[in-house]
Amino acid sequence: MTTIEFGVDTFGDVPSTDDGALATHAEGIRATIAEARLADQVGVDVISVGEHHRADYAISCPETVLAGIATVTERIHLASGVTVLSSDDPVRVFERFATVDALSNGRAEVILGRGSFTESFPLFGFDLADYEVLFEEKLDLFHKLLDEKPVTWQGTTRPPLREADVFPKTESGRLRTWVGVGGSPQSVVRTARYGFGLMLAVIGGSPDRFAPYVDLYHRATEQLGTTPGPVGIHSPGFVAETDEAAREAFYGPFKANRDQIGRERGWPPMRRAEFDQEIAHGSLYVGSPETVARKIARTIRVLGVSRFSLKYSAGPQRVSDRLRAIELYGTRVIPRVREILEEGEE
Repeated sequence: MTTIEFGVDTFGDVPSTDDGALATHAEGIRATIAEARLADQVGVDVISVGEHHRADYAISCPETVLAGIATVTERIHLASGVTVLSSDDPVRVFERFATVDALSNGRAEVILGRGSFTESFPLFGFDLADYEVLFEEKLDLFHKLLDEKPVTWQGTTRPPLREADVFPKTESGRLRTWVGVGGSPQSVVRTARYGFGLMLAVIGGSPDRFAPYVDLYHRATEQLGTTPGPVGIHSPGFVAETDEAAREAFYGPFKANRDQIGRERGWPPMRRAEFDQEIAHGSLYVGSPETVARKIARTIRVLGVSRFSLKYSAGPQRVSDRLRAIELYGTRVIPRVREILEEGEE
């Protein structure tokens, strides 16, 4: 049986303190490091930290936060989730993650993506009209950099390189690299072309609908003659002692976060019925350890993935609620999922 990895994901949502006050960005960053340290202690395999450039998220530089996490953890893998490659420089991204890899004794991973927010484009002087070509060219350059040899490359989105050597080198000789994909067949095929791992961001609707993308990835790597990487899934969720406690603790902050984004994008406010429907039949993994474990086990079976990552943070949750969710996920959910999969339970 394939070894399954279990992760937690965070965008560094600015949390609430236990007295109800909204935390500062600095407090939010420190809270993320405390959550990662706990995840390491309770047996979570990987933590992924997202990149955003807006007021409701505290983390704009995942690699710096991951470097801090590296110094207070021992075994957990450290990933971005995602690094917005289109508005960054592939050389600098490689250098920063190679540095995190050194600090963590080889635990760094890169999850590259275009991101679902666009604030970084005007912030760093990029034109959204170049959205596609920026990612395509920079992904190609990053792929070449992973060989850790002098690189010659030319494109339209940055100056050319001629026999450019990039440092530091990793001790293993290669950074583990994924691409985050939100549901585009073209993105799946592009990921397969480079042999990167495929991380599916399944944030709504039944996860079953992503099974064709997993199949497409494997067929594409076979036809393109590339070696397939691992396939994982990232979905939001929350764990508490009971189903009712989990729903009540998660609903308010989740709705606040969802409605803030909705106001910017023209979506109607989220109704409680939608929330409950996503828990029952969609991609919200909210409930007691048993409830969440059974739903995760089913998703792993249906999609055949080798990693499941729970995005445990959403909106202004209390810091203590997040910590308890991670503790339950590591100590009770993960062991139970492994047990269900080994015993073939339904």
